[in-house]
Amino acid sequence: MKKLLNFLLHIFCAGVLFLASNSITLAKLTEHKGYLLLCVPLLIVINIIPSVSNRKLKTLRLQNCADGCELLRLFLLSTAASIVYSLVGWMGKLPLPNLLEAPVLWIVNTLLIFLVELVVFWNGMLRIYLTSEQLGIRFRVLGALCGMIPIVHLVVLGMMLRIVEREVRTENQKLILDDKRRAERICGTKYPILMVHGVFFRDSNYFNYWGRIPDALSRNGAGIFYGNHQSAASVEDSAQELAERIKEIVRTTGCEKVNIIAHSKGGLDCRYAVSQLDAAPYVASLTTINTPHRGCEFADYLLGKIPRKQQAAVAKAYNAALRKFGDANPDFLKAVYDLTAAACRKRNETVEDVEGIYYQSVGSKLNVASGGRFPLNFSYKLVHYFDGKNDGLVGEQSFPWGERYQFLTVKGKRGISHGDMIDLNRENFEEFDVREFYVQLVSDLKCRGL
Repeated sequence: MKKLLNFLLHIFCAGVLFLASNSITLAKLTEHKGYLLLCVPLLIVINIIPSVSNRKLKTLRLQNCADGCELLRLFLLSTAASIVYSLVGWMGKLPLPNLLEAPVLWIVNTLLIFLVELVVFWNGMLRIYLTSEQLGIRFRVLGALCGMIPIVHLVVLGMMLRIVEREVRTENQKLILDDKRRAERICGTKYPILMVHGVFFRDSNYFNYWGRIPDALSRNGAGIFYGNHQSAASVEDSAQELAERIKEIVRTTGCEKVNIIAHSKGGLDCRYAVSQLDAAPYVASLTTINTPHRGCEFADYLLGKIPRKQQAAVAKAYNAALRKFGDANPDFLKAVYDLTAAACRKRNETVEDVEGIYYQSVGSKLNVASGGRFPLNFSYKLVHYFDGKNDGLVGEQSFPWGERYQFLTVKGKRGISHGDMIDLNRENFEEFDVREFYVQLVSDLKCRGL
């Protein structure tokens, strides 16, 4: 019943736009002069609130996204109806003079159509451009570039509508789910969560390395902390920073221990901090996400082929840039060399698991190179040659560590990349919700009493 009412309301609004666009010729055709006066207030209302049902969405952003889509659908429907009506009228198939007999009438009517539909179109486009998080730069640029290309602009508009409509549906369902289980605090673990980033990134208030994941965990009861360590250093040096950070969290909060979730090289750093330093008494669990526990064979190959002089030049440039982002003493080459298969094999001989700490790991893979964003789409084939199936950086065989291992993939061409596992691009895609994955991951830690 609701769907039928929404459909009828949609048709009514499209009809109002059609009447407003063609009010001049319709007034002459029916000999009633009140069309324009009747349609103006309705036209204003439609442009402000094109759909009553969208008011039920959980946030104002989603309401505006949905309203933008509704306006663009109304634009397409009413424009198509106006074009057909005008063509029929121009040819004299209506009880009105044709275009040659009354050019002023039809020119003014066409200009009115253009004006009304222009307002509706840009109202809709601005709403989705300003509020959608899933369109990304690519579709925003495509929309701008293809806007004046016949047929192509309709195809691009259709693609944009599908993306935004899926975003509205997905995000609203996610918020409803979190509201329903808020009281359960399914991520309210005994010990707080310490999230540890990988190499060449930093924890920042302006750009969260973990994307939308921390907010999803917090809404479900988790306490979140970050490693706050340098972006590029050896495993030993990063581990020392993290060991101090763990003790600081325990000391300032009285939480006794932390549950660590570490991505990429962060997993190696945390294993070392727990095994070789003095962090073990303060760690309840260690979950590694797409961590190269056995290293990356392709890194050994590259470092063996690139002359030392060139390596030093690249390292110097990177270290200078990393200092500007806050690293006190970055070491690009040590960080890279510690990711090689040779370095990991040697380290694994001494870095053993600590009894009483729960270890688990997660890995994923891209199905094809194009499934990853740059540069992962470029590196995928190189990694595949040396390490087999991979996430764009790390081979599948390098992921497993600990009592429990989860390997993630999806059907189709896309797959799940190294960056997707930390919601780096804040991108929704079918079959895998990275935020819900982490919610369930932390919920499992709670169930284990950690």
